[in-house]
Amino acid sequence: MIQPLFWRDNRLLIVDQTLLPHEYRLIEIHDHIAMAEALRRLAVRGAPAIGIAAAFGLVVGLRSSLNLTPGAFQHRLCAISDVLRNTRPTAVNLFHALERMEKCAVCNRAYSNHELWERLLAEAQAIHSEDIAMCQRIAETGLGLLPDPVNIMTHCNAGGLATGGLGTALGIIIHAHHSGRQVHVFVNETRPLLQGTRLTAWELQQEGVPFTICTDNSAAHLMQHATIQLVLTGADRIAANGDSANKIGTYALAILARHHRIPFYIAAPSTTIDPAIPTGLDIPIEERPESEVLEFAGIPVAPSGSRATAPAFDVTPAGLIEAIITEDQIFYAPFHFVL
Repeated sequence: MIQPLFWRDNRLLIVDQTLLPHEYRLIEIHDHIAMAEALRRLAVRGAPAIGIAAAFGLVVGLRSSLNLTPGAFQHRLCAISDVLRNTRPTAVNLFHALERMEKCAVCNRAYSNHELWERLLAEAQAIHSEDIAMCQRIAETGLGLLPDPVNIMTHCNAGGLATGGLGTALGIIIHAHHSGRQVHVFVNETRPLLQGTRLTAWELQQEGVPFTICTDNSAAHLMQHATIQLVLTGADRIAANGDSANKIGTYALAILARHHRIPFYIAAPSTTIDPAIPTGLDIPIEERPESEVLEFAGIPVAPSGSRATAPAFDVTPAGLIEAIITEDQIFYAPFHFVL
């Protein structure tokens, strides 16, 4: 199972995903500042993995504060949490994980700083373990939606690198392959940072799943010629009405799928559903640096002085989504979530 981070011998190690697929490198995160930077530059990415990483980032950030007074320690915890919370605005798992860590701190504030720190570490490890189990349950829940054989189109990366376990959308695909299904994946490159080409293709290769990389703008052509039978993606936040935010370009795929009468599915843990957000219009959309569009691998590809827009996500309206697959059940449109 591919994992984005590891807690070993009281050390926090992450896979630097910016280097994949050419180099698999573990780097150690010593404090919350390093974790915040890793989140911002997408060394760790994917909504569930972001939440897990933030929980461990809080733990390593507090390690140098154990000799503070209990009150100062709690204050420090809140300050570190705020730093981590302000890294990625769209992925709701980040906020869930930090709120859970803060609640743990409040419930255990009678303990010494050292004992509280140990309990916070245990909570972060529990968040990680629970996500591994959730991914497996999503894979098992979604398996029945896949015909056999099937060509699936996916967008961005929703595998082990983006979660604590097997993955969400990619987890279903990998589980289907390991169960003997004939699955072929058409991997959208996912501009501008090529998470499909660099990460999803690498994961599928590691797992032995047949795949073909395709440019984002070839999706309509492939659907028109009946090459694709199903579209399956992850999500970073799902509104109460089922509107779903995912990597930029997902909305366009959903429109194309509807036009060609191809089912469009989303797979995500139930924690991705945010009942406090009424519709997709209320989901905050992260704007990435213009350089991610104007450059490729650090090399300028646009005329000097050009401007660019770089939203990291878009929102697919609920009406374009056939079903949302969670660890406990499949929700069909129109969506009425009971969690």
